[in-house]
Amino acid sequence: MSQRVRLEAVVTGQVQGVGFRYQVLQRARGLGLAGFVRNRWDGDVEVVAEGDRSRLEALLSYLQVGPRSAWVREVIVNWQAATGEFHSFEVRF
Repeated sequence: MSQRVRLEAVVTGQVQGVGFRYQVLQRARGLGLAGFVRNRWDGDVEVVAEGDRSRLEALLSYLQVGPRSAWVREVIVNWQAATGEFHSFEVRF
């Protein structure tokens, strides 16, 4: 049995207004992850997701590239123990 973990990531670059949140939502749900994605006031995108480490790493690989219209400069990553507070993956505003 694999251990559930939490990925907290901040994606910097040209990542707002390019469909980034919607694409992350689709990827995360497809991977069976729980958590959220949202735009931050500073132009970055924040992702908090919980699930199996290998599935989170697949999401992280996508975050490092993003949709075709995005330009990702950096992904700041923080791994933590899962809290179990999420039941689905959503876009937050």
